[in-house]
Amino acid sequence: MTFTVGIISDTHGLLRPEALRFLAHVDHIIHGGDIGDPGIIPTLRRIAPVTAIRGNVDTGEWATEFAENESVRLAGRLFYVLHDLNTLQVNPAAEGIDVIVSGHSHVPKIATVEGALYLNPGSAGRRRFKLPITLASLEVTPDGLKPIIHDLEVG
Repeated sequence: MTFTVGIISDTHGLLRPEALRFLAHVDHIIHGGDIGDPGIIPTLRRIAPVTAIRGNVDTGEWATEFAENESVRLAGRLFYVLHDLNTLQVNPAAEGIDVIVSGHSHVPKIATVEGALYLNPGSAGRRRFKLPITLASLEVTPDGLKPIIHDLEVG
């Protein structure tokens, strides 16, 4: 059985219709911070359960409900979510973390380091420089983890 996690970050107050269409069929959503608008998370929660953390632009009173990092177990895998990977203060291998989700850089990236999957979905919000508008999906299957970066401007 496949469990699909939609991973989005750096919306900066803009939840694009393309992102909503993409996330419509996932089992869980992770938001990697820089939400930017208090209405975004309730909108995502209408689609699927959400794990969200606050980023450096999430400074309003509404943002206090979100921690700076979160751990969540999904489909038997332990996910650790933080906004800026440079602030990682845990040892994923020692903690048994399977997936580290981060945002902040707006640069989509998938890497495996010492058995842990590092996934930055890029930015699904307003364009920054010439970076793509992206989010990610992660399929958790009996065969392992299958991460994919999706460019929202390429249909």
